[in-house]
Amino acid sequence: MTTTCSVEHATSLATRALENSGVSSANAKAVTNALIAAEIDGIPSHGLSRVAYYAAQAASGKVDGQAVASLTSKGSVINVDAGTGFAFAAIQKGLGPLVEQARASGLAALSVGNSHHFGVAGHHVEAIADHGLVGLGFGNSPAAIAPWGGNRPLFGTDPIAFASPRANGPSLVVDLSVSKIARGKIMMAHNRGEAIPDDWALDAEGQPTRDAGEAMKGSLRPIGDAKGSSLALMVELLTAGLSHSAFGYEASSLFSPEGDPPRLGQLFLAIDPAFFGAGSAFVERVEALLGKMGEQQGVRLPGQRRRLCRQRYRGNVELDESVYESLTRLASDHG
Repeated sequence: MTTTCSVEHATSLATRALENSGVSSANAKAVTNALIAAEIDGIPSHGLSRVAYYAAQAASGKVDGQAVASLTSKGSVINVDAGTGFAFAAIQKGLGPLVEQARASGLAALSVGNSHHFGVAGHHVEAIADHGLVGLGFGNSPAAIAPWGGNRPLFGTDPIAFASPRANGPSLVVDLSVSKIARGKIMMAHNRGEAIPDDWALDAEGQPTRDAGEAMKGSLRPIGDAKGSSLALMVELLTAGLSHSAFGYEASSLFSPEGDPPRLGQLFLAIDPAFFGAGSAFVERVEALLGKMGEQQGVRLPGQRRRLCRQRYRGNVELDESVYESLTRLASDHG
């Protein structure tokens, strides 16, 4: 069962729910805006279903809802310490300087440390590309994937995102996880009591499972088998390694209020095409390649489903009834 809810009402509920749990108004706004954007793009696993988890962690102190991120820079590198607070406000603090530095020197990096779940990776790099820059984003997460050949999760699902400006239309966005499926989708299946495909995950014994609960106790399958496991290793080092944050196996769960702060890491790169050989012709080169892809029947550009959801948006979101009830309860709870 679902409930149709206006974005204004959903935003109000989510913001109040977070504020009631000890989150500052500024941080609550940044978190809510990110989750609403996920709902609009048809990604409910990274949408308002996360509010209950975020609120519980803020209430327990696992995430500092009052945190104010600090920023330092050295050359073309910007470092932001999220202070064990929410990732969204910390990333917002660094994106503006990242864009400015990339325009000044052609290439810049933003490293975010001591952070939390950063939601839809594609949204952050899309914001970079909307300034006419090429964006790359990486983020690590609590252990969910075992090294290839192993049976104990060490790496997170570790999203990788890319965005490019285009000559015509919205930016091209590529957003993928190094696991075959996002852990959030397994979590949603578990909450609904639904089975999952047997090629999504392994149980704690390393055997394929259709039980979402057993999958959350075990490990997720990486894309491309050994190749996906190697990509996860790369992301862990680029994010937690560079920012001195927690590797996946050191990070606590994003779905539980117990434990220490996750202290995750993120890395973003911004590239100004004007500094490279193609210069202003870069976007035309983008269109040439995408045009060739479009000539083949059945080919769908990355991010096309999200763009269609965004185009169909008319001011309302469809929420799972349990999510709506949770938001309503948390928003009215002043205890």
